[in-house]
Amino acid sequence: MKCRNCGIEIADKALICYRCGTATTEAKFKPAAPKRRSSFLLVGSILAIAILLIVALYLLGVLSGLGPLI
Repeated sequence: MKCRNCGIEIADKALICYRCGTATTEAKFKPAAPKRRSSFLLVGSILAIAILLIVALYLLGVLSGLGPLI
C-alpha cells in the first residue's frame, strides 16, 4: 500500500507511515474536548473585586477619621 501523504510504499498492515508518520486509517475515537474554566475565572474575578471594594471602604473610613465604614 502507498502512504496517502508522502506516497512511499508501506506494509499493508502498517498503522502509520514509517517515513512521515501519517496514520493509514481514520481514528476510531475522537479525543475529549478540553473543559473550559471560564466559570472559575469569573468567580475568582468577582471575589477579587469584592475584596478590593471592602478594603477600599475600610481605608476610606479610617483615613477620613470616621472609623471603618463596614
